[in-house]
Amino acid sequence: MGFTSNRRRLFRIVAAPLAFGLMLTGACSTSAPAATPGITRAPCPQAIHKDKGCIYLGVLSDLNNGPFAPLGRSMQDGQLAFWNEVNKKGGIGGYEIDIATYTRDTAYDPRKHVTEFENVAPHVLALAMSFGTAQTLAVLHDMDEANLVTAAGTLWSGWQYRSTDHDLVLDGGFSYCTEAVLGLDWFAQNHYQPRTLGVVAYRGNYGGDYASGALKWALDNGATIASRIDTGPNSEVGNQDFPVAEIMANPPDLVLLATGPAETAEIVSKLAKDGYTGRFLGSTPTWNSALLKTPAAQALTTLYNYTSPFDGWDGNSIGAQRARNAAPSEPTNFGYNLGWGFSYPLKTLLTKAAESGALDRPTLRKMLDGLTVDSEGMAATQIYGRDEPDVTVQRAMVNVPDPSTSLGSHTVVADYQSPTLKRIAIHEPCTR
Repeated sequence: MGFTSNRRRLFRIVAAPLAFGLMLTGACSTSAPAATPGITRAPCPQAIHKDKGCIYLGVLSDLNNGPFAPLGRSMQDGQLAFWNEVNKKGGIGGYEIDIATYTRDTAYDPRKHVTEFENVAPHVLALAMSFGTAQTLAVLHDMDEANLVTAAGTLWSGWQYRSTDHDLVLDGGFSYCTEAVLGLDWFAQNHYQPRTLGVVAYRGNYGGDYASGALKWALDNGATIASRIDTGPNSEVGNQDFPVAEIMANPPDLVLLATGPAETAEIVSKLAKDGYTGRFLGSTPTWNSALLKTPAAQALTTLYNYTSPFDGWDGNSIGAQRARNAAPSEPTNFGYNLGWGFSYPLKTLLTKAAESGALDRPTLRKMLDGLTVDSEGMAATQIYGRDEPDVTVQRAMVNVPDPSTSLGSHTVVADYQSPTLKRIAIHEPCTR
């Protein structure tokens, strides 16, 4: 099919608010139709075994100048390390995996995401990464028409429901919505029971999902949302003075953040300077170790925690150990482990398709239904293609900034599960 965008449809999608053993090896090459995109009998450009063919996977991520570029680059490093280990152990079904050739920077811009999708889609079997919720939604219709599945650098709750992801998106761990519930339960058990919450979040599905989870927790735990403040990246809104003023006008017991790292540093440092005495809890994308070099460093190390869906660099799981051993050098931030963890589902899916004797887009999409993924202890076992997820088994890693560690933070707890998620009912995406 062609990948020319329909401008009217694209406008509707992009104008929506912005939101985010290793191998089983086949003994011989699995058959693939001659016209199957992304598969060649010729070896990959950087092949380890020259007698194997190549499976090309695309990457659409924030890699240079977007608000999450440091995270995106580190996630890419984790993915490259993961697939290099797969290739060293023989690849999948007689093929090695290449994710470098069709890696494109989309700068967390839905329009650029669409453009780069159109460039890479004809040449890849699947996407190893589609970074961003609004960004992935902007190409979901074309993915549907092309039977093109993706591993997702986005934790929007909609990816966990067949009605909204159309058996195309391999997300990881929890959703932003349940992340807020997990984090708040841990916070209440380990710091204090907050009675009032302030939520500062990016407009769109990322921030909206996280804020929705905070509201669900508040309703179940007798708390109230004192402030719900929409913001955006500083590249769009200039600064975070408005959220800071709103929080100080009615200071809550706890401020929850679903922003980028730069905005997190600004909000935390300004609130601390203005005399705010509560604490901060952040979603996964709020953290970057570079924040320890900002004026927010002292406040972050004493007043802030963030959550993550995968076992971290200091983790004890088999997956975390493999990730450490595979790293060519110490990573720049915790995104390396996210990239490694996000790669398990697609590896499992490719392996299952290869074992069936068919490696093609329709087969991958069909086999996503009921796919069970074990990330070697980095996250809870996940089952894809369901009408709705079992949120009671989701778990979080809780972290705290720590300048004495190599990556600037350490894990407080590696397997936290939520009592609130066992009580509340979630049967649909938290935001749409």
